[in-house]
Amino acid sequence: MTSKEEEKSWKEISIAAVCWKPSTDFLTGDWKTFKPVRDLGKCIRCLLCVMFCPDGAIHWIAEKGDIEFDYNYCKGCGICANECPTKAIEMKIE
Repeated sequence: MTSKEEEKSWKEISIAAVCWKPSTDFLTGDWKTFKPVRDLGKCIRCLLCVMFCPDGAIHWIAEKGDIEFDYNYCKGCGICANECPTKAIEMKIE
């Protein structure tokens, strides 16, 4: 791998190529068509969404005692909504 290849962003990597940096090194949130929206009344803060998010785009904020979505990294895959036991997360078109 040359140094020029290391400077490529995720948008410049060809299909099926191996990305050598973790997804958290790139702002990948602009991929999404859908974004998760949480119903605060239904959310029991079980943190399953935090554990299942493949991009680490949902964070537990201890000071607030609550979670936050980081839409800069959320790809809108919907795993959080599928795993939510109370159906507090709904995927909506962005």
